[in-house]
Amino acid sequence: MTAHPSAPAPDHLTDRLRSARNAWMCTSRPNGSPHLTPVWFAHVRDRWWVSTGPGTVKARNIAADPRVSLALEDGDEPVVAEGTATVHTDAFPADVVAAFRDRYDWDVEEVVEDSGRPHVLLEIGVRRWLMAGTAPGPT
Repeated sequence: MTAHPSAPAPDHLTDRLRSARNAWMCTSRPNGSPHLTPVWFAHVRDRWWVSTGPGTVKARNIAADPRVSLALEDGDEPVVAEGTATVHTDAFPADVVAAFRDRYDWDVEEVVEDSGRPHVLLEIGVRRWLMAGTAPGPT
């Protein structure tokens, strides 16, 4: 699968994207209702990377509709990224594997215990960034 283009993160977000432990990711269920879940992530090469089990709700949702939103946890200084996910099932990029290992002491290439299958890696290219003071107001 070819990765989607990605808008670079604004310079003032670099440290936050490196230090934030969790983000919230929203996908859409087939009936259109949102599915919101906390995720571990790495921000590498101007892309968000999220690992999940191959049969999770978010993986199934993305297979049907690859549009996602991601938000850092800090509601006082909100950061939201809207983008499109590409699913990787093998040959994970070494720099992304290393980022998860350094950040969480966790191997994204390990097998998911419940399924016996490996994780999938979601590569999310950002279409647009929304931050405090930059998002359009109500019309």
